[in-house]
Amino acid sequence: MLNTFQQAFKVSDLRSKLLFTLLMLLIFRVGAHVPVPGINAEAMQQLMTGQLFGFFDIISGGAFKRFSIFAMSITPYINASIIMQLLQVVIPRLEQLSKEGDEGRKVIAQYVRYGTVVLGFIQAIGMSIALGRSGAIINPGFASYMTIAISLTAGTAFLMWIGEMITEKGIGNGISLIIFAGIVSRLPSQIAGIGQELSGGIIGFFNILLFVVLALAIIAAIIAVNEGQRRLPIQYAKRVVGRKLYGGQSTFLPLKVNAAGVIPIIFAMSLMMFPATIASWMPQTSKFNILLNQYFNFGSFAYNLCYALLIVFFTYFYVAIIFNPMDVAENIKKYGGFVPGIRPGRPTAEYIDRVLSRLTLAGGVFLALIAVMPNFVIKLTGVTSMWFGGTALLIVVGVALDTMKQIESHLLLRSYEGFVK
Repeated sequence: MLNTFQQAFKVSDLRSKLLFTLLMLLIFRVGAHVPVPGINAEAMQQLMTGQLFGFFDIISGGAFKRFSIFAMSITPYINASIIMQLLQVVIPRLEQLSKEGDEGRKVIAQYVRYGTVVLGFIQAIGMSIALGRSGAIINPGFASYMTIAISLTAGTAFLMWIGEMITEKGIGNGISLIIFAGIVSRLPSQIAGIGQELSGGIIGFFNILLFVVLALAIIAAIIAVNEGQRRLPIQYAKRVVGRKLYGGQSTFLPLKVNAAGVIPIIFAMSLMMFPATIASWMPQTSKFNILLNQYFNFGSFAYNLCYALLIVFFTYFYVAIIFNPMDVAENIKKYGGFVPGIRPGRPTAEYIDRVLSRLTLAGGVFLALIAVMPNFVIKLTGVTSMWFGGTALLIVVGVALDTMKQIESHLLLRSYEGFVK
């Protein structure tokens, strides 16, 4: 990896892309320390002792805890993108746009931008009201709520622009890199917290060693599953067009084990956080609050069980949306291809669907294990300063792999160009 970075900085074009990406991420980190006006910092710190807004604080790199202009991070953009993907299945016009190439994708991207601003403003209004009732706003009222909502929405829109600029002029996916930078930025403070626990005698050296070994094992498993795929053999029949002979070659159809990525975890986490969000608007002595704290407290058995089942369900749901076995089988048939031993058309689609269902089950169970595993690792080792969730791990590992692949592809392209010249 270090050798790849050294080679990348030797290429002027690639070096400018990397420097531009680092500059945009630096702007993101500076903006994460610009506070929103009218917020009581002490009350906000006390509010963050719970787990209600922990996920937002993780992906925003601590910006939510400080309640800066980037407190909502890029989550409204993620939600708008997910909603747009779902609507493409329901609305024929959007499905047609998605198949019209670059022009259609530009229109859909514009819709996603509008949706990001609308969802961000609605989310900012809800957060402002919730914080006002919690005593985190100095002068709660309509003017304060609107000021906070507009500041948060503007911060999210600016982050969206930064992400698109990184994708266009930098290296890697800009939105993913912003989330990656937010998560990784918390590591120094968490490592310092582990040092304090070690020096204070709260944990021992064996606990830290066990924690490191388990964390590395989980990361290695994530890499293996993210890169894992089932390759279905495809044989193309020979055909004569004019005086030329086409086809006759063998290839394969790659089916990823984890085709859904982190989307099922985000869906499940959103649903699991919904009861806690509603409960935060109610009195502490209400029956709903008591029921939530008794049975669905963060880290409890019931919480982890429901969380895991929802992840498996949403894995099947999302894969069914993004992958249609019948369309794939028809495309293979159209170009004269077939799976050896399987008849073209519907039998091929049923075979692909059967294989994909087994892979999806394995991927869903793996995502569920990764999502709940950190809770058990923390309880087993006693290391509480470095909290890492399954979503954060999957994002960090996935983004790092994708970015390194892009850098390597650029270097490989330069090598070919040098060879041709």
